[in-house]
Amino acid sequence: MLTRCCVALLGLLSAAAAADQGGTPFWTSGQYASLAAVPPPPGWSVSFTGYGYTGRVDGPARSRADATIAFDARERAPTLSAEIGYASEARILGGQPFVGVSAGVGGNTIRYRVSAAAGAGITESDTVWGGTDLYPVASLAWAHGNDNVMVYATGNLPVGAYQASRLANVGLGHGAIDAGGGYTFFDARSGAEFSAVVGFTYNLANRAASYRNGIDSHLDWAASRTVGANGSLGVAGYVYYQLTGDGGSGAVLGPFKSRVAAIGPELGYQFAVGRQQWQASVRGYGEFWARNRFEGYALFATVSATLD
Repeated sequence: MLTRCCVALLGLLSAAAAADQGGTPFWTSGQYASLAAVPPPPGWSVSFTGYGYTGRVDGPARSRADATIAFDARERAPTLSAEIGYASEARILGGQPFVGVSAGVGGNTIRYRVSAAAGAGITESDTVWGGTDLYPVASLAWAHGNDNVMVYATGNLPVGAYQASRLANVGLGHGAIDAGGGYTFFDARSGAEFSAVVGFTYNLANRAASYRNGIDSHLDWAASRTVGANGSLGVAGYVYYQLTGDGGSGAVLGPFKSRVAAIGPELGYQFAVGRQQWQASVRGYGEFWARNRFEGYALFATVSATLD
């Protein structure tokens, strides 16, 4: 009986993971940080980002037979992506326009273990490597003294590695539209800076999994100060909160509204490569306040430059 309970619970967890939702949103929290709303200089630009996430969710559950069952789920997801963008010299409504597109390669490993008090247990895992989805983005930014304001729109084109029957996926398996805005206060004399970007995601249906994510909200923020001639040191964080529940016949766990918050250090550095001026940043986040999703650690390492 306990073994059958383990199998039943594992089936529910697998169904949620196969639907790729399970607290996995389109928006990668933490992608905006210091100087997020500062208008980019005109011209072509390139940016490379390495991202790594490791998380865990565990806890007790009860079967219909009132037998206590524990589950332990872990995820590890590294990604390397590149963005190519262009900021026109022409102004729109007095603001600096920017358009870009990013894509990359990555992997995902998910491992579940379901065990009963009597010792019966089942472990299931899946690993996949492949291309990511395609992410177009457009923004408009204004600067006035120390104040900078930005609005953006982005989305998800589901062309990445995805199969509805898998536990682990790199692509989401569905389209999404995300829009929002940000503010940066930057005092060049003192080197003090604060940025915050707020956005909302509307998810299209994942037809292969008969699943639809609810509407998501997210906040990325950072505060930093210049250190020396080329460096900066600060703190960054994010909050993700699902506003409406998931739906569709594949939503076997119900609305499954999720949330999480995180905070961690941020380091920045500017350097020259020939005539090109490059910027590099490293940020690490420790998550807390998680519900209905993994909780763990995220790391961003980014290098970018405007091309002459």
